[in-house]
Amino acid sequence: MKRIIFVITLSTQLSFAQNIAQKLDDATKNLMNSSLAVSSNLSFYVADENGNLVYDYQGNKGLSTASTQKIFTAAAALESLGKNYTYKTTSSYSGTISGGNLNGNLFITSNGDPTLGSWRYEGFKPENFKKKFIEAVKKSGITKISGDLIIDDSYFDHQTIPGGWPWDDLGNYYGAGVWGVNWRENQFDINMNGDQMKSFSYPLADVKWLNDVKVAGSSDQSLIFTAPHSDVALINGTLPAKAVTVSGSVPNPPLQLGFEVHNWLKESGIEISGKVITNSQLEIEGKKLLEAPKNNIIFTYESPTLDKIIYWFLRKSVNLYGENLIKTLGKEKKNDPSFKTGISYLKEYWKSKGINGNMINFADGSGLSPQNYVSAKAEVQALLYAKKQDWFNAYYEGFPTQDNGLKMKSGTMRDTKSFAGFHTSKAGKNYVFSIIINNYQGSGSAELQKILNVLK
Repeated sequence: MKRIIFVITLSTQLSFAQNIAQKLDDATKNLMNSSLAVSSNLSFYVADENGNLVYDYQGNKGLSTASTQKIFTAAAALESLGKNYTYKTTSSYSGTISGGNLNGNLFITSNGDPTLGSWRYEGFKPENFKKKFIEAVKKSGITKISGDLIIDDSYFDHQTIPGGWPWDDLGNYYGAGVWGVNWRENQFDINMNGDQMKSFSYPLADVKWLNDVKVAGSSDQSLIFTAPHSDVALINGTLPAKAVTVSGSVPNPPLQLGFEVHNWLKESGIEISGKVITNSQLEIEGKKLLEAPKNNIIFTYESPTLDKIIYWFLRKSVNLYGENLIKTLGKEKKNDPSFKTGISYLKEYWKSKGINGNMINFADGSGLSPQNYVSAKAEVQALLYAKKQDWFNAYYEGFPTQDNGLKMKSGTMRDTKSFAGFHTSKAGKNYVFSIIINNYQGSGSAELQKILNVLK
């Protein structure tokens, strides 16, 4: 009797799976046979929670992913660094303190904390950092500084932007670079009124502007261009004839932090006679770097834990975090913070988990580079691996829940749309899926959603 029940149950499950596969195939082919998909490529793979294949349409084909690339970086960081990993920023001084006067320099250094001054975390916002820093300086007995304020930004190498990022992206908030000292997520806002620059979210240090914006249309079609270490920025494109906020990337975050700290000291009644200097600036000028003293530390500031960073990395798709994690993995695991080394580590990590190396051609950690090529099957394999790990809950929590009930990360870039994630159907079946489309002559989003709705 039990054998009969087992056979009936197995037969029902197979019939159900075949039915789902057929419906997915019908929906997929309907999309790919449409006139808008004449030059499109699609990679689609669905498995159940045990890794059994449900549906495969060119699942091995590597395509440009956009932000679903982040699922690889986030999982590797959680396992390699640990969910309780934190970044640290310290302040120390050279010379001596006598009668409240620091006869030397005041230093701020960091190991690349991407959350320093971020607005996303309660207790870690710019005003929280400012308050704790000024309290520490006063507690040290310093009331006057005879030397300079040195921002030691030497923890990472000099390349702040991954190779392959389009020039159009670099000056915009989503194209912010990675520095040894980051500040306010290396992002600023401009309040525009038509083609007029009205105000900034905070004063930018030593940046001069060229404005080529034209008034046209009903949506923001502007672009900001900034380059690392440059003191000239450009905004162009079109904006509607109304108040609009556009966001850009800071060209020199260490200098920006130093500029603000210098003002904080003065506002707090702490006299400083010197100027703001970054180690990058000293190197550009051919001068000797000033290393932050390992002793005489007056202030240590820890970031939120990595699980909280991963939450925002996935939930709001913060590209800065992805590239920062790539450099951190390179530094921590290979003692080389270059993008090349960090990306190589990421690929080797996933190859060691059984993913075919030909299906994961990583170019960065966030998916912004059009040089990324990843297959849908590889994304599903990564998600299935993550699902078995003790850090999975921290990972899963970051995936946005979409209107159709799918718990998934999305990716959008010119001519690219992708989704990857998890879903429990109305029948109680758990699925893991990835779908990527390139060169679809439309948004692609609604069409992919129709296919994924079959899983419900």
